[in-house]
Amino acid sequence: MSKLLLNMRNVPDDEADEVRAMLDEAKIAWYETQPSRWGISFGGIWVSDERDVARARALMADYQAQRRARARAERAAALRDGTAETFADVVRREPLRVLLAVLGIIGMLALLALVPLMLHRP
Repeated sequence: MSKLLLNMRNVPDDEADEVRAMLDEAKIAWYETQPSRWGISFGGIWVSDERDVARARALMADYQAQRRARARAERAAALRDGTAETFADVVRREPLRVLLAVLGIIGMLALLALVPLMLHRP
């Protein structure tokens, strides 16, 4: 029976390509399901043979550890160089989105503050 190795939700294309290549290199049979038309399922990469699942998961754990270390090193380098994205960069690029998020947060805090006021009886 097939086992899901990687849910494709929020997976960048380069990561999916690297996982496919890793499985091919290890000669592990796999197949991919596509995302559903209405966004209910995001698709995934599946290991076909149950006997390969443990090996595939071990390879995946090693790959993710390497990718995490690489991403952290890139982030640290960007912070050192001053090229890392800041909140000010996001505000300049998407001011309406930031404004709507701030208004949503203020609205939620207002609703949370109303609950104790409404429950308090004089």
